[in-house]
Amino acid sequence: MKKIVGLLFIVLVICIVAYAFQATDAKNDQRVMAFGDSLTYGKGDKDGEGYIDDLKQETNDADSEKKVQFWNYGIKGQETDGVIKQLEDTEINTKLDKADTFIVYIGINDLINSNGGNLKKIHDHKINDEKKEYVEHLDKILSLLLEKNKKADILVIGLYNPNKEDVKLENHINSYNSSIKERVDKDNRLKYIPTNDLFKNKEKAEYFSDEIHPNEKGYQLITNRILDRYNFK
Repeated sequence: MKKIVGLLFIVLVICIVAYAFQATDAKNDQRVMAFGDSLTYGKGDKDGEGYIDDLKQETNDADSEKKVQFWNYGIKGQETDGVIKQLEDTEINTKLDKADTFIVYIGINDLINSNGGNLKKIHDHKINDEKKEYVEHLDKILSLLLEKNKKADILVIGLYNPNKEDVKLENHINSYNSSIKERVDKDNRLKYIPTNDLFKNKEKAEYFSDEIHPNEKGYQLITNRILDRYNFK
């Protein structure tokens, strides 16, 4: 009987030590929470979750002592008001203080829907009228993250023009990006990462899966830009 009790005690100690080790190991991991639309969700990437999947692979390898965990909250078709709802949801809101880094990549759907739901013909007045709401929503998103988490960096990804020949659209993309950067410059924990230049001299068929979304090769360009501008470890 004593032998059985002793054996059970040893097993218990081993379990406790193993659990403590795993907890410490997980505690030391870098935690990244990503919010956005289909570009963060990874639409167009046949192999995974777009740039988030690429970042997972690039930042984690067998020799890495410190791992990087990515929590992808991107939703296809989402606008800034959808991200606000996510951040106010109890299930997500209570996790915000656990993150070491946030990624916010949102705005193209706000722009497209303000134009009538597509980019076939650009309506300047419609986009300009709705842009104020986008700026207000983005400010609320970033303010919520800064308030709920006092230490995490927040990477704010700029928008790109999927139709590089469309000068009118280019002007609106630049206007959106200027407003994004203006907000980012107000806090040193916010970091702006531009993407519009990435596709300027690229053949669309080679880097896009459809009219808006990159393919695997296109997402890799975004991944490389993020890694070039930010060290997750």
